[in-house]
Amino acid sequence: MTGASAGGIHRLILLRHAKAESAGTLPDVLRPLALVGRKQAGRVGAALYAAGLVPEQVWCSAALRTRQTWDLAQSRFGDAEPEVVISDELYSAGVGDVLGLVRSVDSRVRTVLVVGHEPTMAATAERLADLSESDAGAVAQVRVGVPTATYAVLESAISWSGWIPGTAVLTYVSGPE
Repeated sequence: MTGASAGGIHRLILLRHAKAESAGTLPDVLRPLALVGRKQAGRVGAALYAAGLVPEQVWCSAALRTRQTWDLAQSRFGDAEPEVVISDELYSAGVGDVLGLVRSVDSRVRTVLVVGHEPTMAATAERLADLSESDAGAVAQVRVGVPTATYAVLESAISWSGWIPGTAVLTYVSGPE
């Protein structure tokens, strides 16, 4: 396989932030998590940890609700301390921006988590998915968008620099319980 990684599978987790408070008078970027969102974020962290999906590197939108989602999820990871990049660009990023970010990750990093916003998280999962190999239910879900605190898991033996549309397997989508 061209661009195959020496040493295994790369996993990308695309997470939509947990439920935020309604906008009210605050600028959108400053909206905090709602109480239900705080609970969701903790459950997401516990689910990722239980599934062995603790990231080595995290890219997180600079919006308050995404940073709070990450902080609460990460609190469930035990001693793990992934490298975290808070990105102003992820707040308004499109699919191409997220793909560029993914392609910039060092190939030695095996698991990356991106904490962002809809519709970009679901659209990125759909764009990366090899439709002939991916879970049909997961593809159907990302095509219509995902609810808050939902994550999609994609895998490929290709180095991050080779991740282009259709090169990863969308294995599943997991949402709030």
